[in-house]
Amino acid sequence: MNLTPRQLQIFEFIRDFRTTNGFSPTMQEIADAVGVSKVTIFEHVEALVKKGALTRDRNLARSLSIADDVQLPHEERTFQIESARTATKAMPGALPLQFPLVGKIAAGAPIEKFEQDETLRLEDLFGPRRGQSAGMFALQVDGWSMRDEGIFDGDYVIVESRNVAKNGERVVALLPNGETTLKTFFKERDGRIRLQPANPDFEPIIVDDCQIQGVVVGVMRRY
Repeated sequence: MNLTPRQLQIFEFIRDFRTTNGFSPTMQEIADAVGVSKVTIFEHVEALVKKGALTRDRNLARSLSIADDVQLPHEERTFQIESARTATKAMPGALPLQFPLVGKIAAGAPIEKFEQDETLRLEDLFGPRRGQSAGMFALQVDGWSMRDEGIFDGDYVIVESRNVAKNGERVVALLPNGETTLKTFFKERDGRIRLQPANPDFEPIIVDDCQIQGVVVGVMRRY
């Protein structure tokens, strides 16, 4: 469901108001809370009704209701992340795939041919570090903001579930507006957080706070 930031703000206010009070707010109460005119609220509510997010009875006061089975995109992504965390914690030995590791291949000067009888285990490569028990989950990348870090649209990032990060680590961050993003984490001297893209076509995201959901430990790509 594609909502503008203002529509999302109004929708969430109505939903939270109903949860707290047991009935819907009036148009004036929404206008006062959001800080816009009542006419503007009418326009946004009509748009939300047309998009299927709200329902209303024009003949009744306080008739705004949340449409059945409405799930906003950022809430769906958060649910998927939490589901992935739960699944990996409940499955010891996640990422069990392994492949024969038969040697190295030159990407620069040729190297001497040799055979090597080893196994490449993805759970060893991407699994929690020794002594740590954090869950792991995977996300598919949508977009090119991390292009110069070698993370491309359509790639899969393997993420270690953590709620703290160090400067320079690539993180999955939940922003105050409810959106989730993949960026490089930096804590600035003034206490704010800079989420830095790796593509000059994108601007850094500067926020007072955000929720770290995990740190990227690997990237997978299928050709």
